[in-house]
Amino acid sequence: MTPMRNLFLTGRFFAVVAALVGALAVAFFVPVLLLPLQVLLGVLGVLTGLDLLLLYGPGRGAHGSVFGRRVLGEKLANGSDNEVAIYLENTYRFAVRTETIDEIPPQFQRRDVLFQAALKPGETQIIRYQLRPVKRGEYHFGALNVFAASPLGLVRRRFRYGQAQMVPVYPSFLQMRQYELLAISNRLTEVGVKRIRRVGRSMEFEQLRSYVPGDDPRTINWKASARRSSAENDTLVVNHFQDERAQQVYCLIDKGRVMRMPFDGLSLLDYAINATLVLSNIAILKHDKAGLITFADKISAVVPADRRGGHLLRLLEVLYKQRTKYLETDFELLYTNVKAKIRQRSLLMLFTNFETLSGLQRQLPYLRRLAKDHLLLVVFFENTELREFLHAPAETTEDIYNQTIAEKFAQEKRQSVLELQRYGIHALLTPPQELTVNAINRYLEFKARGLI
Repeated sequence: MTPMRNLFLTGRFFAVVAALVGALAVAFFVPVLLLPLQVLLGVLGVLTGLDLLLLYGPGRGAHGSVFGRRVLGEKLANGSDNEVAIYLENTYRFAVRTETIDEIPPQFQRRDVLFQAALKPGETQIIRYQLRPVKRGEYHFGALNVFAASPLGLVRRRFRYGQAQMVPVYPSFLQMRQYELLAISNRLTEVGVKRIRRVGRSMEFEQLRSYVPGDDPRTINWKASARRSSAENDTLVVNHFQDERAQQVYCLIDKGRVMRMPFDGLSLLDYAINATLVLSNIAILKHDKAGLITFADKISAVVPADRRGGHLLRLLEVLYKQRTKYLETDFELLYTNVKAKIRQRSLLMLFTNFETLSGLQRQLPYLRRLAKDHLLLVVFFENTELREFLHAPAETTEDIYNQTIAEKFAQEKRQSVLELQRYGIHALLTPPQELTVNAINRYLEFKARGLI
């Protein structure tokens, strides 16, 4: 690229020129001002030439420059804030002022990715900002444009770095890692996951260990304690149990047209996909097996339940490729596939959406058949925008009519929950933003009650 295409005049230059032009207009009527203004015009030309020499002349090494580099991960997490870092280094022998424009993918629809910085000679700065994608797929970054100006500030030189960088947007692995760390450190309550008291026992014996204060006295193994006592060791011994393992947890994701509805930028399908990834990871951490079925008018993907190494990565790759469709969902097809492919009693978490009670009743026969062989949890979504509309003050007759209709839709959602419970089917009506936490709560509740 030729140097002239990277050369830009600054606002300061145009301000000085405008002032000189105005003064020259006045000098037409006051000739005595003409000579000083000509001198000033010459000074402006000299300073501009000096500014060009500073920016394009020799610096440290061969030529001075401002080096820029964009740093981000190999993939971005959908629905999460992803950090992007811009590294700037000044190799000129003088301080520069910079404006950096990052050409981010058009999916973000942002025009404010402009950053100003002042760099001393040899100084390095890091600029950080965040991007939140709301759709999965390929995102193409353009160039990183760094405009540098010398202390004179009459012209700017543009440096371009990092053209044609493609980054895929995957389901929110950042959210998954957050929950994973909290689960490992037993701090899930910090994000709203309830601490559930175990009801009854669904445990397997693992080993004997020494009694410590706080252990259930009912777990003391008196025979083993007596043998240890005879060996001149008075420490009591308790039986240590662990949760029953290798239960199957399947996430069934509806990809029909009802899952295209957007909330806070994300579609209901993307909320379900993000929650599925987190829930599958939690299930594997709890020594259960995680599986996946996606469906609409056809079965799109089937991943058998497993917990071996690499299984979560396989789920991530399958979830990345899922797209909503505009057709009605075939629940009969779902039932026949579950019947044929899932032989062991499992927890089925069905992510779908029923806007009306009649819509639920059409699919109820198939849901009842699924619940007969498995533990079925039907997860559908509360319309949070409708809830905000209901709580707004009604000022006109039209507002009252609109709120009456909105209340009817909200009431049908609640009736759908009662209808499912009437047939012994577990139901979860949740705001989209709270889907992940509420789904984990129900999974842990089922394990605590020994239902799976």
